[in-house]
Amino acid sequence: MKNMMIIDGQRAVIEYDPDIELFRGEFVGLNGSADFYAKDIAGLKQEGATSLKVFVQICEEEGVAPFKRGSGKFMLRLDPALHQAATAASCVE
Repeated sequence: MKNMMIIDGQRAVIEYDPDIELFRGEFVGLNGSADFYAKDIAGLKQEGATSLKVFVQICEEEGVAPFKRGSGKFMLRLDPALHQAATAASCVE
């Protein structure tokens, strides 16, 4: 299970990096990367908010949408027999 934090409405994955003895956060769902580091939770929230604000500002300046949008497509692997049955059921009026 990954540790998650919501900062300004955006999800971030939080991990501890023992090499630098800091917590590292990285936002998910962005059209790019915005990460941040801090020694404690309060620092993560503060640094995360700053990182997200700067990321969004840079995207606006460059004319890039800061957040990924879903395509509306969802791929799913099924047993072939179940796929056949679902296809047949969807054709029934």
